[in-house]
Amino acid sequence: MANIYDSAYDLEKAIRNSEEFNSLKNAYDAVMADESAKKMFDNFRNTQMELQEKQMQGQEISEEEVEEARKVVELVQQHEDISKLMEEEQRLNVVINDVSSIITKPLEELYGNPEEEESNE
Repeated sequence: MANIYDSAYDLEKAIRNSEEFNSLKNAYDAVMADESAKKMFDNFRNTQMELQEKQMQGQEISEEEVEEARKVVELVQQHEDISKLMEEEQRLNVVINDVSSIITKPLEELYGNPEEEESNE
């Protein structure tokens, strides 16, 4: 049987060569090539990271911060290239989530799925 790490590296190569990853990379490159889109996207990512950091530290997120984040999201969604980038990122995330489900299947079979057990009670 192949070394589990070799299989993981094969999976990494498969993801890099996938249509989903290449579409994401092309969309990312298009955003990075457009200075205004890049600034907008960087602002969006910084806003996202700041809010996630606050949540992880258990800090309250103010109404003003929520409103500001909403405005930033609306703005980036109106930009065609950024919107395309977000769509492509979502497509790749579906693949990664599917792969993660496959990889964790032995653990799920061993321990069971708590969500299924709750619905059976």
